[in-house]
Amino acid sequence: MNLSTNYLGFKLRTPLVPSASPLSENSDNIKRMEDAGAAAIVFHSLFEEQLRRDHHDLNYYLEQGTESYPESLSFFPRRDEFKVGPETYLEHIAAAKAAVRIPIIGSLNGTTFGGWMKYAHEIEQAGADALELNIYSVPSDPARSAAEIENDYLTIVASIKAQVKIPVAVKLSPYFTNFAQFARRLDSQGANALVLFNRFYQPDIELETLDISPNILLSTPMAMRLPLRWIALLHGRIGANLAATSGIHRASDALKMLMAGADVTMLCSILLRRGIDHLKVIEHEMRQWMEDHDYESVAQLKGSMSQKNCPDPAAFERAQYMRGLATYPSAEA
Repeated sequence: MNLSTNYLGFKLRTPLVPSASPLSENSDNIKRMEDAGAAAIVFHSLFEEQLRRDHHDLNYYLEQGTESYPESLSFFPRRDEFKVGPETYLEHIAAAKAAVRIPIIGSLNGTTFGGWMKYAHEIEQAGADALELNIYSVPSDPARSAAEIENDYLTIVASIKAQVKIPVAVKLSPYFTNFAQFARRLDSQGANALVLFNRFYQPDIELETLDISPNILLSTPMAMRLPLRWIALLHGRIGANLAATSGIHRASDALKMLMAGADVTMLCSILLRRGIDHLKVIEHEMRQWMEDHDYESVAQLKGSMSQKNCPDPAAFERAQYMRGLATYPSAEA
């Protein structure tokens, strides 16, 4: 049985790819993921805000005691003890490349145009096989139009594509007025893949301390419905690869995403919950289902239930809402 698929110009052994997560921060986990069957690995994101804060902290410590006694010089942090900038991240990518044979995909979350360009180049130089642009921002300025925000995204993608030679994927949120049209524009700017969708972690309020705190919840299989719909709508309409992420916990989830038209299915929460070796379970169950249903390859089932190919194309649009209401049991039943 052939589970291979193509993504970002690479022929992958299976469509199972661990997405950006804390798991890849540990060097030993990189090899463990390959051994468990990962076809490629997306590194945890390099955040530009973190780099700026690290530089600020270094400057603070270097300035402490400069107006005091000479012996205070002995308290200066050594370079190997206080690394700033992307050095650690880049060294980690280089080490991973030396340890495994599968593609290593860097992940970048920038906040300034210069930051996007600088760190994209450095991640490529470190040896990453591809780059995922994790465009994670919450537009909060009521004076900025949707067109301005979209043009900023397009400028970032086009500029990075003009600078690097490695393939570039773009990880997006679903919050666009016409996502299909914007996806086509990204495709025309040279994006090699779209990763659907980014999960925005919503803040919470601590009533006792009156602090705003992060509220990080792992996904559930219900979260896959949104990317499932949009991958089904986009399959065959754009040239870029489609990667499904969020809510993929079981073999059945991965199979559904492939049938909708995904080229790869990305895993995160389930690996954090069940461990890296759960990759083997998902792959085994995928093979078993495909064998039971007479599928010989991933290519055979890919896109078979996309809007373009399914028996009821309207089910992915408004008709699905009306049908759902009609079939839901009433409270009196």
